[in-house]
Amino acid sequence: MIEVYNQNFDNTWFSIAIDQQQIVASSFGADQSATVKNVLGNISFNCPFQVFHEPTTFAKNALTTLKNIYDGKKVALNLPLAINNLRPYTKKVLKTTLTVPLGYVTSYGAIAKAVGGGPRAVGNIMASNPFAPIVPCHRVVRTNFSLGGYGFGLKTKIELLGREKQGFSACREIEVLGGRLMVFPVEQVLRNFA
Repeated sequence: MIEVYNQNFDNTWFSIAIDQQQIVASSFGADQSATVKNVLGNISFNCPFQVFHEPTTFAKNALTTLKNIYDGKKVALNLPLAINNLRPYTKKVLKTTLTVPLGYVTSYGAIAKAVGGGPRAVGNIMASNPFAPIVPCHRVVRTNFSLGGYGFGLKTKIELLGREKQGFSACREIEVLGGRLMVFPVEQVLRNFA
């Protein structure tokens, strides 16, 4: 049975669905019922679930990690994600997105170049990311550093990126799944909205 937990931190709700100590889905938002509904929308329709009011230790740690990611804090991402049933390409894109470090962004095209496929396919996977904000799809933007899309709204995307500023000034290349991914300081995106 999938366990669903939610908690409010500073007027923002964070929700997670857990199955056998793995995160099946995560979400956040200003409204508790919408946040839980978003998590439930990312689990299989035929899976039994129960919403619990008192989080387990694992759930409490996961919810705190979500809050810290949301606040733009550097966190050790040691949360096990239930990705085994996802399509191989989706797994590659999500794993690559997980490598985008705090304070940086990458583009849909850069991820496509690193793992294969096209920018539109990457964008579709970002749009259906069941693990926000753990898999930081908010750190994926268009090649021209405009925002692209975001399921939680562009205002939320720019707010998340604003909290993640680290003062970096140079782009860098990181190794991902045998390929290379270009990442750019988040400030390059924020300058477009100054």
